[in-house]
Amino acid sequence: MVERPQRPRWRHVCSHVWIAARAPVAAVLAIAITASLVVTIASVVSASAQTLLRTAPEAAPAAAPAAPRLRPRPPVRRPAEAAPSRPTTVSIVSGPIDTTDLAVACDLSAVLDDGDQFRILPFVGKGGGQNVRDLRALPGIDLGIATTTALPRERAEADKLVYIAKLFNEELHILVRADAPFAGVADLADKPVAVGDAQSGTRLVVRDVFARLGVAPVEVAVGPADAVEKLRSGEIAAAVLVSGKPAAALSRLVGREFRLLPVPFAKPLQADFLPASLTAADYPDLIAPGTAVETVAVGTVLFANAWPKGSEGHRRLEQFVERLFPRLAELQKPPRHPKWRETSLSATVPGLARFAPAEAWLRRQAPAASELSRERFDAFLASRRVALDETTTPADRERLFREFLRWNETRERR
Repeated sequence: MVERPQRPRWRHVCSHVWIAARAPVAAVLAIAITASLVVTIASVVSASAQTLLRTAPEAAPAAAPAAPRLRPRPPVRRPAEAAPSRPTTVSIVSGPIDTTDLAVACDLSAVLDDGDQFRILPFVGKGGGQNVRDLRALPGIDLGIATTTALPRERAEADKLVYIAKLFNEELHILVRADAPFAGVADLADKPVAVGDAQSGTRLVVRDVFARLGVAPVEVAVGPADAVEKLRSGEIAAAVLVSGKPAAALSRLVGREFRLLPVPFAKPLQADFLPASLTAADYPDLIAPGTAVETVAVGTVLFANAWPKGSEGHRRLEQFVERLFPRLAELQKPPRHPKWRETSLSATVPGLARFAPAEAWLRRQAPAASELSRERFDAFLASRRVALDETTTPADRERLFREFLRWNETRERR
């Protein structure tokens, strides 16, 4: 019997060997796959973490301990500072540049303004009737300076105003070239004459004076500074200015270029104007020593709105009076304008009521002041051998009063 080769046994053995060899390979593959998965998962986790870090850069690391929260410190409370008190402010509309009205308004500010609790603000105005209108219409104006001829005559309008004091008289100046052929006001008929700005105090007075004297010039509406230049160039025949002497606008002029025309105190002027004169003491470069130029003058008033008692406007005016009246003597000394020496607080303004607190102040001071003034005035009259009676005209009384002021000033300087 022939034996067959034992191939199946070797196949069986080989299969066992293959299986035995394949087991480690499978394990290795499994390990490799697992490692690959771990790496992949780690990459995904790392990428996600980086994304989270980019989207929230300010987040603190999870491992870092939380910082302790500090309680905010309460703000330091400082004591409240008191708001500065607003000073009482009084504004005065006066006259144009280089006029006495503006100069005395600045004097009031220099003497009465303390810079802290009480202020006085002078305003450049046009003077005359325009100052009356400005006081009535413009806000913030407390006081005005104007001539008596500019004040309203109608009772209904006059009752809307009160006066604080009559200040002084302002003289009429008519300036011409030194070589002009004019001898008096009548020679200016039909000639171009500068009468001040439109609505100015000078223009109002000039129209009144010239009309009463029957003279009709050709009016040229320009202010003092422009008028002097036009007069110098020959464009106009004369320039007129109403201002208390010495007027700054004329003080710089010299006689070789200009001179002043006389104005007669004619009867048509005597009801509302006063006689006056201009001398070398007033304008040394315009008037020769020992000579005088006759002219006329008009009263000047410090006035205000008739505010009701208890109002803010009334309170401001009352404070102004309380400062002005006791300190008038300071205003009557250099370097203040010489016109202050003419001011008499007791002088009245016909047709206008005085501010009630001003009247009350004068009554409180009246006994001593009246006795002293009366004694001095009687002594003055005795020195002049003059007696006052019913025949004494208002012009004579005014002339005597002006002489008395000069006499009294001389006695006080001794």
